[in-house]
Amino acid sequence: MACFIVPAAEAVVVKVAEKVAKSKEEKQVAEGHDSATAEKPVRVPLARKLKWLTYMLLGGAVLLMFEHVWHGEVTAWFPFLTAMSSPEETTEMLHEMATVGVSMAVLITVVWFAMCLVADHLVKKNGQEQEEKA
Repeated sequence: MACFIVPAAEAVVVKVAEKVAKSKEEKQVAEGHDSATAEKPVRVPLARKLKWLTYMLLGGAVLLMFEHVWHGEVTAWFPFLTAMSSPEETTEMLHEMATVGVSMAVLITVVWFAMCLVADHLVKKNGQEQEEKA
């Protein structure tokens, strides 16, 4: 009914965090604190990782929204969600958001976290191979 709202809301929060992280990273580069040194580990920037999470969350939310529109659960007129037409259906909708929506958002975030670990490992491994060649 409205489970897509939870990942969409998380995507908005992550997008704000991405913008903050990007501005901090740009500030560090401008101040010269982010110079490439041998003792500093090579990693994927946090802003880029947060962008991946935003895309994953928004992609899932858009697909779910399309599915709900297809089944007639989302309409173009107020109250937009057919489940909000009665208190009983609203309670059912909120329960679905709390169970299914939160579960989907958590699963996407866990997959993203694993993806970030793998990406950091690959970047670090590639950096070590480049050092060995030099």
